[in-house]
Amino acid sequence: MALEHAILVSLLEQPGSGYELARRFERSIGRFWTATHQQIYRVLRRMETDGWVTAEEIGQDGRPDKRHYSVTAAGRGVLTRWLREPVQPETVRHELAVKIRGAAFDDDAGRAALIVEVERYRADHEATLTRYLAGERRDFLDAGELDAGQRLQHVVLRGGVAYERMVLDWLDDVLETLRGLGR
Repeated sequence: MALEHAILVSLLEQPGSGYELARRFERSIGRFWTATHQQIYRVLRRMETDGWVTAEEIGQDGRPDKRHYSVTAAGRGVLTRWLREPVQPETVRHELAVKIRGAAFDDDAGRAALIVEVERYRADHEATLTRYLAGERRDFLDAGELDAGQRLQHVVLRGGVAYERMVLDWLDDVLETLRGLGR
């Protein structure tokens, strides 16, 4: 997947400025596809040049004008073609998993340092799960009243919740195993 596809999906869900789009990436899409503000703005300019999005200048009092982006028919066509392509299996590159395996070749001090790192990593995933659950309570309180787009957003969020819970269970197992090596 290219960043362009994630931007097209986000703009079809809700047109907006580059800043608003970057904020959406930070809040939701970013856990599945990350991009910096600079990358988003650079890709938006290219997408506008290619005719995939159009931008409307909106004047603001006391601030520079902002550009409000929306998807063109050409952009929707690009997304439609991409949506119909087969999904390629993802390869997993997981630095922490390699470090855990490598702990067999380190001493007690190294394993103690790894425990601290796994605890930090776990805290990050726990915070992510907390944010996902709060977002679910905020945005999807009444599942019976959701339109098709919202239902699809919710199912992706539920996948994120399930993933974070799985990672937390695995990290608890890792910590128990690492701590058991010192006995």
